[in-house]
Order: sequence, then C-alpha cells, then structure tokens
Amino acid sequence: MSQESLHNGINQTAALIAKAGKVVVFTGAGVSTESGIPDFRSPGGLWSKFDPDDFTIERFLYSPETRKRQWKSLLDGGIFAQAQPNAAHKAIAWLENIGKLSCVITQNVDNLHQKAGNSPDKVHELHGNMKWLKCLDCFERYPLEDLLARFRETEEVPGCGRCQGILKPDVIFFGESLPTQTLKDATSAASNCDLLIVIGSSLVVYPAAYIPLYAKGGGAKLVIINKAETSYDANADVVIHRGAGAVMDRIVTVMQQLDAPCA
Repeated sequence: MSQESLHNGINQTAALIAKAGKVVVFTGAGVSTESGIPDFRSPGGLWSKFDPDDFTIERFLYSPETRKRQWKSLLDGGIFAQAQPNAAHKAIAWLENIGKLSCVITQNVDNLHQKAGNSPDKVHELHGNMKWLKCLDCFERYPLEDLLARFRETEEVPGCGRCQGILKPDVIFFGESLPTQTLKDATSAASNCDLLIVIGSSLVVYPAAYIPLYAKGGGAKLVIINKAETSYDANADVVIHRGAGAVMDRIVTVMQQLDAPCA
C-alpha cells in the first residue's frame, strides 16, 4: 500500500466518521497483538504454548487434569492481566467520548476496550472475557484474580462458592456456541449503523465474520483496517492494509483537525 493510498484512506475514513451518526467498530486479534497478546494460529501464537484440545468444552468438563493445567497456565501466564490498551483501543474509546460510537463488537477476550475507557455496556464480547469465571451449574460469575489467589495458595482447583459447581473461564471454548443475546445485540447494532469499521480482523471466523454483511445489508459504509487482505475487501468503501494502532491514531488526529462534530 503506497503512502498516498494510506493518506487517502485515512482522510476518507475520518470524513466517514464525521458524517456518520452511528459508528460500530468490529475488532479482532490484530488489535490485541499490538498490546503484546499473541494470536492463536500464527507462529509463536498461543497454540504453540498450549494444547488446543484443552480448550474443547468436552475435555474441560470431563478431565480434572485439563482443568488443573488451565489453572496453572492462568496463574503462570499473566498475559491478559498485564496487557495494556494500545493506540487503537484508545482511539476507539475516544470515538465514544465524542459521541460517535454506537458500540464495539469484539472477538477479543482481553478486556482492553474497557480498560481503555469504553463503557462495558457498549462492548459486545462475542467470545467472552478472560477477566471472569463462570459456574457451569448456577452461572454465578467471579473475578478471575480473586480465585487465582486461592489457587496460588492451595494448588487446588476452586469450585463455585455458591453450589460447588465447575468454574470455567467465561470465554467460548471449542464446541460451544456464541452467547445468543450478545450475538443478537451485535447483529442488530451492525444492521442499524451508518458506518462499520473493521479493525484487525481477518474475517474468517464465523458467525462473527457475518457482521460486515449485516452492516452492508443495512446500507452502512464499510471500512476495513487490517494488515492482510480479507475476503470482504472488494465490498468495502475504504481498505487500509496497515497496523491498527498507527492508523487509528492518525485518523483521530485528522478528525481533531476537522473539529469533528459530536452526534
């Protein structure tokens, strides 16, 4: 991508945001990697450190050894707890602050949108959130850090304090469906927005990757910011093949120069 094309794409995106009343942002792993969180599939990614079979719901339910390995990895890893929002997260939070952002739809589980300042009720987490544990019996939720401290002391996998059921990281494992209400809310938001900005997603994981189709079907403009090409590039109004943080930072700068009006 030439510098001229990059410059034009940034200016076009800033103009589309300024004109839009309802902006929805859809984020994928390419946003998280800039905060030091490796993705799953690339060389050096999470699957090179963990056994993917340990993240099937069947293995988790029926193997106490698998559950203990997961607790040890949560204790030793610290990837999600230590990660901090990057320029892309901060730019998305800024869009909310100026009244442009309708919501964020994310495939990421790292809680970084909330850390950056986005309101939790505006973040639709399609794959869950590693900050929480959920009881598979009574559905009580617990902050992960609280129970990690107990595991650190005893090395015994804690159960639900309410019913002693199995506690599972509140993220989607292989073999589980996406949360119905979250997917419904995300689909509705995409179908009714003026502009959808896809940031850092290859758009290959379904059903989440249908989100751009819902937006275009509703008449929205589509911007894709991703290092690699996607199968949706031909349908986008603007495509920028660059890293998320640097591009979003420049878009914010252009909008500030435009003195973008609040919705």
